[in-house]
Amino acid sequence: MADDTLFLSDKNPEFWELLDKLAESSEIVIDRPKGTAHPRYPDFIYEVDYGYLKNSSSPDGDGIDVWVGSDKSRNIDAVICTVDLLKRDSEIKILIGCTEEEKQIVYECHNDSEYMKGVMIRRN
Repeated sequence: MADDTLFLSDKNPEFWELLDKLAESSEIVIDRPKGTAHPRYPDFIYEVDYGYLKNSSSPDGDGIDVWVGSDKSRNIDAVICTVDLLKRDSEIKILIGCTEEEKQIVYECHNDSEYMKGVMIRRN
């Protein structure tokens, strides 16, 4: 994963500060808890809590997607930018409170198909 990961916190701290404010001012809704199956793809089991920021918007018309890990600090660790050829879209997903192992799981989840790829931008 390290070769596909960018470190930007030194170059644009304002980006991370705005993400912090957005997350702090939003309710996090976990609609796909760890251990549950994807509603359309039952073979896909979420290994990290997945949800969205309530009252936010993303290009797909839903709330901004979040992966919420087990670290109780709830710090924003990274974002992952994805491209999905089947859905013909691109999205950003925020990682909140993810351990290194959970970041790896999220990264692999978005890169295990020939139709979807993601690049993780990590916060130092």
